[in-house]
Amino acid sequence: MTPLRACFNWAEEKFLGGLKDVYLQVTMHRDAKGNLVHSGVFVGDDLETYLMAARAEREAEHYDFDKPIKKIVAVMQGDEFKATWTANKAVYRTRLAMADGGELLIIAPGLERFGEQPEVDAFIRKYGYVGTPKILSLYKKNKDMQDLAHATGHLMHGSSEGRFTIRYAPGHLSRKDIEGVKFEYADLKETLKRYDPARLMEGPNTMSDGEKIFFIATPSAGLWATKAKMAGRAAALL
Repeated sequence: MTPLRACFNWAEEKFLGGLKDVYLQVTMHRDAKGNLVHSGVFVGDDLETYLMAARAEREAEHYDFDKPIKKIVAVMQGDEFKATWTANKAVYRTRLAMADGGELLIIAPGLERFGEQPEVDAFIRKYGYVGTPKILSLYKKNKDMQDLAHATGHLMHGSSEGRFTIRYAPGHLSRKDIEGVKFEYADLKETLKRYDPARLMEGPNTMSDGEKIFFIATPSAGLWATKAKMAGRAAALL
């Protein structure tokens, strides 16, 4: 159970308890051929419905590693992920598996902006993904951060906190754009030439020059973590 989920649960109990709301959740996993398929449907009007789906998804679509991964290459599909607001799922779903000093390379052919709305896009360009301590310090001094608190939270959530490199290979943003928000840049054509998703297998791959990577075709459909970092989180679902 994450702190954010705990806030949602509290708000639901305190303010939405009288509403006739229903959870309808679908879980997915990869079959023997590596294809994403539906694995369950969970419908109900209580928190336990959510937790049942979470437990099932944890068993089906998370990957525990004995050691952190030095380099992960992830693909955010071009027809779906147009902004880092959503494409940063590659960060959220892999950060618990990333090694200190490692690199997360995100191939994002559809990336054309940072925020989904113009004001949020401008906000992200202004401040960048600079890590929690700096964002919290800036939040105390800047009214636009206080007015767009959800965007402020996003900047913290999308940062590696300086622990590993986040490198984007975008389809429609320049090096200046990407580096302006404190990510690293990679040329999309060169990146696809070296890390061709059609030739890589889900999981560990060794490149022709000996480089070892972990390839993830659909980061939004799973969670990757070391066993040590996952242990405490798993206990919260029991």
